[in-house]
Amino acid sequence: MVRYQIGTALTPLSAESSVSTPFVVLLNSQELEHSARLGAQIPLLCHTPSPKTAQLCKAECHRSHICGTITTPRRTRGQAAIAFGYLLTADYAVLCDDSGAAHTMLQRLCREKLLAGPGIGGFFYGFLELLLAKDMHHLQELEDELDAMEDEISGARLEEFSPRMSALRKEISGWSRYYTQLDGLVCEFLENENAYFDSEELRLFHLVEKRVNRLLAQAQSLHEYAVQLRELFQSEIDMRQNHIMKILTIVTTIFLPLSLVAGWYGMNFAYMPELHWQYGYLAVIIASAAVVLISLYIMKKKHFW
Repeated sequence: MVRYQIGTALTPLSAESSVSTPFVVLLNSQELEHSARLGAQIPLLCHTPSPKTAQLCKAECHRSHICGTITTPRRTRGQAAIAFGYLLTADYAVLCDDSGAAHTMLQRLCREKLLAGPGIGGFFYGFLELLLAKDMHHLQELEDELDAMEDEISGARLEEFSPRMSALRKEISGWSRYYTQLDGLVCEFLENENAYFDSEELRLFHLVEKRVNRLLAQAQSLHEYAVQLRELFQSEIDMRQNHIMKILTIVTTIFLPLSLVAGWYGMNFAYMPELHWQYGYLAVIIASAAVVLISLYIMKKKHFW
């Protein structure tokens, strides 16, 4: 467990240091489960959600506190999910995190003095801003990947397109869902039912809301782009299939008269004078070649290929 003092900047506190309000407590889910000894100092700690059960971004406003969870589509380097449980009161904030991402973010808040105010609202605004800081860059990387896939379709390089596109569409959908839920979370803060936030902090949360909406619009635009690429890929596949069917149709059209000739002279009637004619075999060859050449000429003239 790590404690921070909230003031003009975020200051880490040692285990022996006394703490005054407002302050922040960072712990993991294991410490949260064995938090009975902290009940006197943080009486509402038991209401902090665990990140183990976090599945979405939400905020629940109660008479004595605001609590909820934040689940991001990002992963740590060890591929662990980044999720937080949080609890906010007028005097303190609690963050519960198992991934280590919250600890890194709070260290950056301390190091770069990024707090926008001395209250709980200013702290949580800074936390959300850090959470969203690199998202636009990541969405740009996804757009670049979609651009590269469009170039591959234009160059008729369609190998492994479907599994790549499916994975990309799922990721983009995850980001869209994340921003939609985060927008609902910020809107819950803006209602300020407990009057925890002053006018300046509400203005900061309005800025977060606008930023989330811009990111949501970008994610939705990428989703539409992915759908268009899927349709472009399908049209390219259809064109390839049409080309193959055209070739098969040409071959079938050319050899259909020859099949008729083969079937005709394969009936083995007793009185077929061509079978006993000295030049019958040569005549059939010439007639078959003429049929093939005439068919090719007609198809070329009609621009069948």
